[in-house]
Amino acid sequence: MRISFDVDDTLVMHDAPTPRENFVPWYWRWRYAENLRRGTKDLMRALLARQCELWIYTTSYRQPRYMRGWFKSFGVTLTDVVNQDVHDLHVKKSQFPGYTPSKYPPAFGIDLHVDDSEGVAMEGQEHGFRVVVVAPTDFEWMVRVLAAVDELLKVKG
Repeated sequence: MRISFDVDDTLVMHDAPTPRENFVPWYWRWRYAENLRRGTKDLMRALLARQCELWIYTTSYRQPRYMRGWFKSFGVTLTDVVNQDVHDLHVKKSQFPGYTPSKYPPAFGIDLHVDDSEGVAMEGQEHGFRVVVVAPTDFEWMVRVLAAVDELLKVKG
């Protein structure tokens, strides 16, 4: 199963008073300075134990190589990264009359997307893809993501 995560305000908190952790070894912090939301590493390891592929799907322009290096620096291997450039290359306006979704995980075979945006959840309902919304202030976010994954695994199993 492929699980993708948004970055800004889902895994990286900029303004929200959400607890953060820095897993990056001190010698890489000059390169990877952003702290992750508390629980990110544990959640990703739990998903890997469930044989899930981990993807990043972000509307930012952070380079895939940068993202893979950042997560690898604290022991999490990403299968792939979809940034805005990759999204624009694969998700064509001609596929969607009148409105192109900001994210479209089915174009990459992604089964579940985790995001902070209710708008992305609405796009998921409209275009038939699954989204778990986790607000920046949701301290039980890991439990909700794991429950959604476990439910999908039962359906697929």
